[in-house]
Amino acid sequence: MTGKLKKLVLVALATVGVIAGTNCGTASAIDTVPCGNSEFTSLDFHLSPDPIGNKYIVCFANAGTVTLFDPAAARAFWADKIWTGNNRVQWFGDGRWQPEQPIGKYTAMYWPNYPGGVRIEAIRIL
Repeated sequence: MTGKLKKLVLVALATVGVIAGTNCGTASAIDTVPCGNSEFTSLDFHLSPDPIGNKYIVCFANAGTVTLFDPAAARAFWADKIWTGNNRVQWFGDGRWQPEQPIGKYTAMYWPNYPGGVRIEAIRIL
């Protein structure tokens, strides 16, 4: 594997590791799961700053809340798309849970404007 490709793979794995290891509270049952099942919630996101423009996808199952933050690099997560799957979902950004009424089941929300998107600090499955 070339050095640049190896670095990109390591960054992606570290990012998923940060997400997987940040469940909030002992009552939270949310799990990071392999993507590929439309029943799961999926989050397409990018990090900022990221001069290369890498994009990532992570999927979740079960009700609960997960905090998203990359403490090693102090980078923000920016949502490009949320697919709710068989769940009702909210995200935390701008100091509040959004939208006020959770996004319904089997709904996609898009924010495709890179480097924009929506800053996302946590995701909650209800």
